[in-house]
Amino acid sequence: MLKGTKKYSAGVALAVAGVFTLAACSTDAGEEEMESTTPAMTEEAMPEESMSDDSMMEDDAMEDESMEDDSMAMDPAANLVGPACAAYAEEVPDGPGSIQGMSQDPVAVAASNNPMLTTLVAAVSGELNPDVNLVDTLNGDEFTVFAPVDDAFAEIDQETIDTLSTDADLLTQILTYHVVPGQIEPADIPGTHTTVEGTDVEVTGEGDELMVNDSMVLCGGVQTANATVYLIDGVLMP
Repeated sequence: MLKGTKKYSAGVALAVAGVFTLAACSTDAGEEEMESTTPAMTEEAMPEESMSDDSMMEDDAMEDESMEDDSMAMDPAANLVGPACAAYAEEVPDGPGSIQGMSQDPVAVAASNNPMLTTLVAAVSGELNPDVNLVDTLNGDEFTVFAPVDDAFAEIDQETIDTLSTDADLLTQILTYHVVPGQIEPADIPGTHTTVEGTDVEVTGEGDELMVNDSMVLCGGVQTANATVYLIDGVLMP
């Protein structure tokens, strides 16, 4: 009986050992399989990360381009046209009367800071004729203004100036003939436009050779807070 028992116990021991051996082999194989598949999974994930990085780079590039466009749009000198713009920028490089400075103020205020528009400012502010003051009107909406420079008013004879200083209706008629509702940029200004006075003004030419009726645009596309201004070398008559 003892011999039989020993043989049986030995058999059981061998069987148990075999089970542990198989389990160990299975574990080693599983670890090897996981190790072999892990790099493949990592490699498959890499393209998605790369695509994400590329997408972020494209977004950054678009944002930079948008900022550049906004910067150009905010530059008040970007659309200037006319042969006298460069000279004016050199004469008034900074301060409230500069191209940059005028862009911050309503048109009547901006004009008052422009050293070439002193006579026009006197005419629209009640200094020439106490019964004609268009400052609030000009500052109160969006306009395109054809602004005669001082040299243009100097060509008008003194008798006419004296008449304008007493005839409020005539002065108002002439001043409002220089104003068109809405802001019109240089690229769109050629053509016929109805003025606040009620009759039309004609703009011809393009670029640095724009004409308003028979007057030359010295510097156009000047931005103010509420208007686009064209400095001209003559006084327009309706």
